[in-house]
Amino acid sequence: MADETLRTSPETPVLRIRPPRRWRLPDLAGIWRYRELLWVFGVRDVTLRFRQTIAGSVWIVAGPLLSAGVFSFVFGRVAKLDSEGIPYLVFSYAGLVAWTAFSTTITKASGSLLANANVITKVYFPRLVLPFATVFGTLTNLLVTFAMLVVLMVAYGLPLTWHLVLLPLTILLVLMLGLGVAAVLAAGSVFFRDVAILTPTVVSLLLYVSPVAYGTSSVPADVRTLYLLNPLASLVELWRWSIFGTGTFYAWSVAFSVVATLAVFTVGLVLFTRMEPRFTDVI
Repeated sequence: MADETLRTSPETPVLRIRPPRRWRLPDLAGIWRYRELLWVFGVRDVTLRFRQTIAGSVWIVAGPLLSAGVFSFVFGRVAKLDSEGIPYLVFSYAGLVAWTAFSTTITKASGSLLANANVITKVYFPRLVLPFATVFGTLTNLLVTFAMLVVLMVAYGLPLTWHLVLLPLTILLVLMLGLGVAAVLAAGSVFFRDVAILTPTVVSLLLYVSPVAYGTSSVPADVRTLYLLNPLASLVELWRWSIFGTGTFYAWSVAFSVVATLAVFTVGLVLFTRMEPRFTDVI
C-alpha cells in the first residue's frame, strides 16, 4: 500500500528519458544551470595562461605591439596607406586588439573539446560549456591589450570620444562571430583531427582580408563590396570608429555584419548540438 501511494503521489518526480531529436536548439539554459562549472573552467583557463610566467601580462601586449610596429613600417612607411588621420602605430594596434579577440576566441574555443577529452568521457555536462569558458581568457587578454591602447592614445594625444558607448556591443558581436565559427570547428575536430591542424593557418590568413593593418578606404572601390561581405571587416571598422570616432564603413555593411554574425552564431551552436551526442564515443 505504501508503495502504491508513493507511486501515485503527485509530488513524486518523474523523469522520462527519450532519444534526442536529430535537430534541436542549443541548450543555453543548461549552460546557465552549469554556470559554476563554466566559472571553474574559465578561471582555470586564465590561471594556466599566466602560471609560471615571469612577465605575465607583458607577453599579451608584446605580440600585438610588435605586429603593429611591423604593420606601421610595411603599410604606413613603405606602402603609404591611409590611416585616416590616426598615427599608424595606434591605428594598426587598435585593429589588432579586435582581431586578437576574434582569433583567440576561434583558436581556443575550437580546441577546447580535444583539450578536455578526459573530462568529456567521464562526466556529463553540456559540452557547450567548454568553448564558452574560453571567453574568460579572451576577455582578460582584451582588457590588458585595450589598456595598452589607452596608453598609446594618451602618448599620442588622441582623445577618447562618446563613441565608446558602442564598444561593448562591438565586442559582443566579435565574440559571437568567433564562437559561432569555433563551435563548428570544435565539433569537426572531434571527428577529423585535420581541422585542429588547419585552423591556425586559416585564421592567420583571415588577418590579411580584414581591415586590421589597413583601413577599408584602402581597398580598391571595384572590389570593396565583395570585400565587405566578410562580416569581420565592418566589425573591425566599427570597433575603430567606437574608439577614435573616425573610420570608413557603410550602413548596409554594418547591418549585414550584424545579421551574418547572428546567423553564424546560431547555426554554429545548432550544428554543435547536432553532433554533441557522438562526442563521447568518438573523442
